Amino acid sequence: MPEAVLDLVGVGFGPSNLAVALALDEAGPKAGCDALFLERQPAFGWHTGMLLDEATMQVSFLKDLVTMRNPASPHSYLCYLRDRGRLAAFINQKSLFPLRTEFHDYLAWCAERVGHLVRYGTQVVDIRPVPGPDGSVDLLDVVVHRDGAEEVHRTRNVVIAPGLQPWLPDGIERSDRVWHTSELLHRLPEFESVAPRSLTVVGAGQSAAEAVAHLHGRFPEAEVRAVFGRYGYSPADDSPFANQIFDPDAVDAYYVAPEHVRRRLDDYHRNTNYAVVDLELIQDLYARSYREQVRGTRPRLVMMNVSRLASLSQEADAVRVVVEHLPTGEPTEFETDAVVFGTGYRPADPLALLGPLADQLKLDDQSRPHLDRDYRLVTTDRIRAGIYLQGPTEHTHGLASTLLSVTAVRAGEILAAVTAAVPAQVLTASAR
Repeated sequence: MPEAVLDLVGVGFGPSNLAVALALDEAGPKAGCDALFLERQPAFGWHTGMLLDEATMQVSFLKDLVTMRNPASPHSYLCYLRDRGRLAAFINQKSLFPLRTEFHDYLAWCAERVGHLVRYGTQVVDIRPVPGPDGSVDLLDVVVHRDGAEEVHRTRNVVIAPGLQPWLPDGIERSDRVWHTSELLHRLPEFESVAPRSLTVVGAGQSAAEAVAHLHGRFPEAEVRAVFGRYGYSPADDSPFANQIFDPDAVDAYYVAPEHVRRRLDDYHRNTNYAVVDLELIQDLYARSYREQVRGTRPRLVMMNVSRLASLSQEADAVRVVVEHLPTGEPTEFETDAVVFGTGYRPADPLALLGPLADQLKLDDQSRPHLDRDYRLVTTDRIRAGIYLQGPTEHTHGLASTLLSVTAVRAGEILAAVTAAVPAQVLTASAR
């Protein structure tokens, strides 16, 4: 049985719920919110398999976990740089886009500052209703597995941040020679000693292009093949007007828009984020390919564009691949030491944890949950406990839902909704 009733339990502790924890830390005792965050990983980590030394963020450092909500926050990126002794050096770069490794260090720095609010190594397995005498549900039990034992945390509100899961095409199974880009840096040390002769990357987005560039530079004797269905990588639209789709005000507009307008906005602006690549990286890869042509040597960077992976079979010491050229249907068969899939991510199912609570959700005509503007799931009147969702909410709140751009503001909105719902007697007791 739970020892006490919490006001908020956060499921997952990636950037989204970390931002809520930071907002709560800034609010202090006056928020009257007793919270706990639960994270499956043994320590904080965010896309650790793609922390490439040369990779930079695709979003301004000002869109950190706090600044858009509170520019005076002690948890800002600028405060982090000052704490690390690099503020002046960072300014001298004249860049808004930090290294990805540095931004990860910022996130870990933030996580350490609110470490008292999180339990790592904790797997949430169920969220159960706690019916009252009249059948209404004001409390929820969050059931977790930790160190081989089951724990229950009772709460008035839960905020679920399920994150993203690596996606592989149907029929593809991971192995020692078939990976997703999310595993890239974890897998490569195994190949350092064997000097691979051939490596293949499938995909047309930023992660795939970064993997191609990294492998081409890291293994100077290996041939690196890039397989994708377009003539070339498509550049991301990061122009100022297009970037307004990620403004907090744009979330307000999207939320009240009719469904046909939402779909039109999605179609207009998907090239800001999906299956697109930074223009600088595209130009770098083309320059590498051209230099090899000029040298007249056997090309190591092979662009198999306008093509698709037709088949893949794993053998003892290689992977046999067949790539089909889409205009002609002509197959090309070859062996490669490893195949890396940069085929993106899919949102984890946030409703899988809800069990019978899922039957109390109100859904749209595509079986997607309705959400209030403050990211609270819309339920039947019987459910009075708050269930908040940080992704996937693109169908109600727009393209920025899975991105850092609105994370700080969203965290503040969720915390404001939670604290507004905390009973007055709890607020009084906490204030003491």
